[in-house]
Amino acid sequence: MNTSCNSTLQDWPPLDNYVAKAYTGTLLVLGLLLNGLALWVLCCRLPQWTETRVYMTNLAAADLCLLCSMPFMLHSMKRQEDTLLCQLSQAIYLVNRYMSISLVTAIAVDRYLALRHPLRARGLRSPRQAATVCALLWALVTSSLVLRWVLGTQEGSFCFSSSSKKSSTTLFSLLGFYLPLALLVFCSLQVLLSLARRPTTDPAQAEATCKAARMVWANLVVFVVCFLPLHVVLTVHLGMVSPSCAWRSRFRCLIYFTSRLSDANCCLDAICYYYMAKEFQEVRMAGLSAKAHKNQDSLCVTLT
Repeated sequence: MNTSCNSTLQDWPPLDNYVAKAYTGTLLVLGLLLNGLALWVLCCRLPQWTETRVYMTNLAAADLCLLCSMPFMLHSMKRQEDTLLCQLSQAIYLVNRYMSISLVTAIAVDRYLALRHPLRARGLRSPRQAATVCALLWALVTSSLVLRWVLGTQEGSFCFSSSSKKSSTTLFSLLGFYLPLALLVFCSLQVLLSLARRPTTDPAQAEATCKAARMVWANLVVFVVCFLPLHVVLTVHLGMVSPSCAWRSRFRCLIYFTSRLSDANCCLDAICYYYMAKEFQEVRMAGLSAKAHKNQDSLCVTLT
């Protein structure tokens, strides 16, 4: 690799360097505390396992593992050396980033099936089946990272292949985002349309429906804001033919900043855990009330 094209944190202006370090440190502290607390609540404090609880527990675990690997990855990448520590920490980081993306998508698909296909959902949705889906996702994402590692080492670098040049391994990142994004947008919009058409004769159910719609919107916006900029940068980088040294340095900085933006999803996910649990409880109570009005596919069944 041409060292004149390398750009590290130490090469940035002091103010930018301090801001980047302060942001990363704040993200780590908040993320570890919030996800640790969320994982404890999900595993120990809720009364029963549901499909959503299984998905959210795996999501909290993935976010926690990503945050734990991030300091080691950043330390290795500052030296621009493709060491074993860099490879291992970046592999853990990437597995858990795309597991987080996959699990958020799985939650959206689960909601869509329960709302738009309630009869089929009774046979498709259960905590055991949710656990099976999570296990398959872990296996799929991990195996794709193994293949990416093989391709990256053949090209000369695993840690820096996506930021230093056009690389076939970048396609794994793009595929692991754009397909889930399409599914997430489709399922979220379908859920929002169904919620908008839901009768509002019962004030309690109407309030629960409104809150559930806001929750779906919030999850979709957080996902797009956190993950889309990074993958747009990767897409542009992949499409460039023989970028100059200056452009490669610019893209390296853009990838760094948009990656740190994607890391913010770990904190925002953890904040959503509380509100999701709260809204699910309110929706469940509204659903029980709605049964008295012969609403068999209540919002309780739809979102929990």
